[in-house]
Amino acid sequence: MSDSVARLTARLTETAPGLRVESGPGALGPYAFDASNYRVPPQAVAFPRSADDVVAVLRACKETGIPITARGGGTSMAGNAVGPGVVLDFSRYMNRILDIDPAGGTARVEAGVVLDTLQSATALHGLSFGPDPSSHSRCTLGGMIGNDACGNRSVRHGRTSSHIEALEIVTAEGVRAVADRTGLHPTDPRDTDHVTRLEADVRRLIGDNLGPIRTELGQIPRQVSGYQLHHLLPERGFDMARALVGTEGSCAVVTAATVRLVATAQASALLTLGYDDVVDAAEDVPEILRWNPTAVEGMDEAIVATMRARRGPDSVTGLPEGRAWLYVELDGDDQATVNTRAAELLDVLKAQGRMTGGRVVESAAERRSLWRVREDGAGLAARLVDGGESWPGWEDSAVAPENLAGYLRDFRKLLADHGLTGVMYGHFGAGCVHVRIDFDLATDEGRAAARRFLHEAAALVVAHGGTLSGEHGDGRARGELLEVMYSHRMIRAFAAFKQVFDPEGLLNPGVIVAPAPLDADLALHQIQPLATEFTFPHDEDGFAGAARRCVGVGRCRSDAGGVMCPSYRATGEENDSTRGRARLLQEMVRGETIQDGWRSTEVRDALDLCLSCKACSSDCPVGVDMATYKAEFLHQHYKGRIRPRSHYSLGWLPLTSALAGYAARPLNVLLRGPIGTLLARLGGVTTKRRIPAFAPRRSLRRVLRKAKSGEPAKALLFVDSFTRAFRPEVAGAASRVLADAGIPCTAQDGLCCGLTWVSTGQLSVARKIMARTVAYLDNGDERPIIVAEPSCAAALKRDVPELLGTDAARRVADRVHTFTGALTDLAADWTPPELPDDVVLQTHCHEYATFKGSRPADLLRRLGVGKVDEAEGCCGLAGNFGFEEQHYDTSMAVAGLALKPRLDGIGQDTPTVVVADGFSCATQIDHLAGDRGLRALHLAELLDPAADQPGETS
Repeated sequence: MSDSVARLTARLTETAPGLRVESGPGALGPYAFDASNYRVPPQAVAFPRSADDVVAVLRACKETGIPITARGGGTSMAGNAVGPGVVLDFSRYMNRILDIDPAGGTARVEAGVVLDTLQSATALHGLSFGPDPSSHSRCTLGGMIGNDACGNRSVRHGRTSSHIEALEIVTAEGVRAVADRTGLHPTDPRDTDHVTRLEADVRRLIGDNLGPIRTELGQIPRQVSGYQLHHLLPERGFDMARALVGTEGSCAVVTAATVRLVATAQASALLTLGYDDVVDAAEDVPEILRWNPTAVEGMDEAIVATMRARRGPDSVTGLPEGRAWLYVELDGDDQATVNTRAAELLDVLKAQGRMTGGRVVESAAERRSLWRVREDGAGLAARLVDGGESWPGWEDSAVAPENLAGYLRDFRKLLADHGLTGVMYGHFGAGCVHVRIDFDLATDEGRAAARRFLHEAAALVVAHGGTLSGEHGDGRARGELLEVMYSHRMIRAFAAFKQVFDPEGLLNPGVIVAPAPLDADLALHQIQPLATEFTFPHDEDGFAGAARRCVGVGRCRSDAGGVMCPSYRATGEENDSTRGRARLLQEMVRGETIQDGWRSTEVRDALDLCLSCKACSSDCPVGVDMATYKAEFLHQHYKGRIRPRSHYSLGWLPLTSALAGYAARPLNVLLRGPIGTLLARLGGVTTKRRIPAFAPRRSLRRVLRKAKSGEPAKALLFVDSFTRAFRPEVAGAASRVLADAGIPCTAQDGLCCGLTWVSTGQLSVARKIMARTVAYLDNGDERPIIVAEPSCAAALKRDVPELLGTDAARRVADRVHTFTGALTDLAADWTPPELPDDVVLQTHCHEYATFKGSRPADLLRRLGVGKVDEAEGCCGLAGNFGFEEQHYDTSMAVAGLALKPRLDGIGQDTPTVVVADGFSCATQIDHLAGDRGLRALHLAELLDPAADQPGETS
C-alpha cells in the first residue's frame, strides 16, 4: 500500500466509518479491467453505501491527490470504468430504487441499480425505462448515464439523456448538488455560493462558444462523442442534467437520478429478415423506419454460428436463409393490428428484392432465443466458433441511418485494405454499428497497425457525417480521435467544461479531455505458455488463452436467466463472479499484481466459492469454463503440499464408497451416531447434513438381475460410483425403462469417470482413473454409453477427452449419452406409462452445460407431463462443495435462489412429483425437504414401467 493510499484510508476511517475500502491484490485485480481492451490497476476500491460516503471519498481523494473513477456494472467497452486511483463500485450497495411515481411517470434510483431490477419494478405499473442496452441484466443506471447508453429499441426511445429529469451529483470538491432541466442547485444551502459560481462559469463558457456548439453538436441521433454541450444552449433551457449525461464520470460523480418512464406496449411483433450481407440489410433500413418500428437490429452469420456451436443447434431458431439478418419489432395497442402491419411490411420488403427470406416470429420461445443471440453479440463475437479472437476499439461508430449502407460498404473496404476482419452487429435502425475486429494488440507491430486503422476509420465515419461513438462513449479507446471529429475550438470548449467541474483533473483522468493515447494501457501482452494437466484443446495459448476468454461483458453478474453464476448470485461480490475469477487468473498469468503464480492465495480464495457447476461454459458468451480452470489451479496450487481435508474425504469417495458397500449396514448405523459426527469433522465435512446411507454391494447385483430383459443389448449402461454406492435402484429403473423404450442395455459396473478427483484438483489421480476407464470402453464397441448420473456423463463427455487428450478418449466421449439424451435421441417414438400432471424439476448443472440438445424439461413435456416447473439454477450442493464445512452456508444460499422456493411452493396435499437426476441435487432436495416426506426421483424412477406409483417398484 502506497503512502497516499494509507493516508486516504486513514482519513476515511475518520470521516466515513463503516465504509468498505479494499486495497489488496486480490481485490484490485478484477477492477483493473472492464469490457474494453484496457488494463489500469487501481490503488483502491471503495464500496459506498450512501451519498455521504461518496462525499467523504471525493474529499479524501482531493486531499491526497488520488484520482477517482465511478463504476457500475463494469461493462464499458471503451475503457470508461477503469482508472489509476480509487474505483467507486456503486453496484454493490448503492443499488436501491428510492421511489416510483406511476402517476407522474418517473422513478428515483441510486446509481448502482441494475436496469433489469428497475424494469421489473416499473412493469408492475405498466411502465418501463426506454433505453435497453443488451447488457440490461447487469448494467447499472449510473453506467448508462455515464456513457449515454441507448439499446435495442433506440429507434423509438433514443438515448438515456432523453429520459433524465434530474441527477444527484457530487463534484470533485466533494459538494452535493442536483442537476436538472434548468441548471444546478445545491443540496446543502451552505454550498450555494460554490454551486452558483460553478453554474455561472458554465453559462459564460456556453455564451463564448455558441457558434461551434450549434454547428458541431447534436447533428445525428447517435452523436455521443465528446460532451453534449448543446443541451445548455439558451434555446434548450440550460438543461444541466442532460449535459452531464455522457460525461463518463469525468465532470461529476452521479449518486442518484430521477428518470422518465414510458408506457409498455400492449402488443408487439418480431420480424426476422435474411440478407446476403450487412450492406444489403442496411439498404432496407430507411424503408423500415417509415413503419415506426421500436427496434431494427442487425447481425452477421459469425455470431449465429458461434451461438449454435456453443449452446446447440436449437439455440437459434426462427431465422430465414441468409448470411446477415435484421430483427424488426413493431408495436401497438392491438395484436391483430400489429400482426397486419408486420405482414404488410414483409410484403413491401419482399418487393424491394434484397431479402433472401423473411418471416414473422410467432413463438414467444423463439423470440426470446433470437433476442438472446443479439444481446450476447459482444461476447459471441469475441471468441468465434473457429477459435478466432476479436476486440473492441472501433465497436461503436454511428452515422445517420440513411447513410448506413454507404458507410458499411466503405468500412468493409477499409478493413480489407488493412487485412482485418470484423464481425458486425448493432442498432442498424439508429445507424449504429458494433464491430469487433481481429486486431493484434499483443505486439508492437500489431498495435501500430491498429493505431493506423483507427485514425483512418475515424476519418471515414466523419466523412459520412457520423460519430466515433453512438452509445459506448469515447473512453480510452476514442478520446484521442476526437480531434479528427471536432474543431480545435470545440476541443478547447470540452476542456474548459471539465475544468469548471474538475479543476485538478481527478475525475476519470485520461478520458475525453487530455485523453491517454489509444494504445496505452492495453491489456493484451505476449505470454509464455504454462505447463498444465488439462490440454485446453480449444485455446491456442493453453491455460492462458482459456483465461483470456473473459472479455468482461459480465453476463455472469446477472441475477436471473440461465444458471451462471450461482456464487455471485448468492454473495453479490465481483470476486465471486466468473468474470472476477477469470480476471484474477489473467493477472496471475501476467505476473504483476499477482506475483506468486499457481501458489497465489488471492486466486485460491477467489476460486473457493466456485461451485464447479460448469454453467459458465454454456451461459458465458465466450465459453469460460471456470470449473476446469479451478481444477487445474487446485492441482498446481497443492502439488507436493498437504491438501484441505475434504479433498481426501470427498475426493476419494468412489474408492471409499466401494469399500463401504461390503459393510454398509453396520457402517450406516455407526455414521448416524457420535462417531459419524467425529469422522465428518475430521474429514472437513459439515455436520449440518446427514451423511447419505451406503447401499450394500449386493443391492446393485439384485436390481440389475431383476431388470434383465433377455433381449440383445443395444447400449451400455454405465453404472457410476454414486449410483452404485447410494442409489442402485436407479440403475434397475434405468435398465427397465431403456428396455421398454427399445434400447436394452448391458450394465457395466466397476469403472469410474474420475469426477471427484477432478473437482478437488487431484488431476494426476484422475488421469489414471480415466485412462483405465477409457482402455476398457474403447474396445471396438460402438454402442452408445448411457450414464444415469449427469455429472459422470459430463465428465466422460468433456473432462476425459480434455484431460487425456487421446483419440481413444474422444471416441468414448462421442458415445456418451445422459439418460435424458438416450430417450431423446435414441427412442423418439417411445410412449411411457401414465405420467403425473405436475413435476418440479431440478436439472443438474453439468447436464445443462454439457448436453445442450437434450433437456429433461423438454423430454418431460414431450412425454406428456402437463406442467414442468423447473428450478432454473444450481441446487447449491454441487458435488463435494455443499458437503464441505466452510461452504455449507453458501450452498444453502444458492439453494434459496431457485430450488427452495419451488419446494416451498409444494403444498401438503399437492400431488406434485419432484425429479432430479443428479445425486447431489437429490441429496440437496432431501435436505431441504426435512421431514416433509418429499423425495426426489430420478427420471428413470418416474418412468419405470414396473412402478405402481412413481418411485415405487412393484
